Amino acid sequence: MSFDRTRLPDSLTYFEGSGLKLTGRGKWRTAPCIFHGGSDSMRVNLETGGWVCMAGCGARGGDVLAYEMASAGRDFATAAKALGAWIEDGKPAPIRPTPISARDALGLLADEADLIALAGARVGRGAALNDEDRARVLTAAGRVRRIRELFA
Repeated sequence: MSFDRTRLPDSLTYFEGSGLKLTGRGKWRTAPCIFHGGSDSMRVNLETGGWVCMAGCGARGGDVLAYEMASAGRDFATAAKALGAWIEDGKPAPIRPTPISARDALGLLADEADLIALAGARVGRGAALNDEDRARVLTAAGRVRRIRELFA
């Protein structure tokens, strides 16, 4: 079993097929929020499938799969099957590590930025970094790059 993101339906087809009446032009369209009943509070990105209620009910997601999960109350695999993106190939589903939350990523980025700034200030005052400090700065830079890759 495996998930194939390329098999997800395109956003416009999916959202209109789900009964949402999309209004407006451009990549962001407006629709009623089915989660709290707002008449024109949800915004849908037709390029990514991302959606968010602007009225503050907290409903949001990054793609049509997230919408299917939230609106139908389905788990990941069931929603992916309903959308035709789940392939029964006899192989076990891949295990992926849980990605870091955006809040935790921002906290880590702030910590690493502080460390790098302190090292830069020391160098700016004419002090040379010792091997331990240089290794810490390189580790911090690597963490920043990995977080960037996670959220790219």
